Amino acid sequence: MSGDLVIQMAQEALRMVLLISAPMLGLGLLVGLAVSVFQATTSIQEQTLAFIPKIVAVFVAILIFGPWMLRLMVEYVTNMLVNLPYYIG
Repeated sequence: MSGDLVIQMAQEALRMVLLISAPMLGLGLLVGLAVSVFQATTSIQEQTLAFIPKIVAVFVAILIFGPWMLRLMVEYVTNMLVNLPYYIG
């Protein structure tokens, strides 16, 4: 297994991690920003107010994007297992 192949595999793995985590992180970011703007406009300084909406947003993102994320992971693992003899040999 050459160094170039290892780098290519690591790049593909990092790309998959970013693709799979992006919907949850994006919705969590948007909800956190909305809650922060709400807190700033109403002068509510409760630190724990942001956690519940973020948790709900991430859960909703998992429900909505779950099938897509699962399909990506299955395709990635299938591709890795099919090409395993090429990687080893």
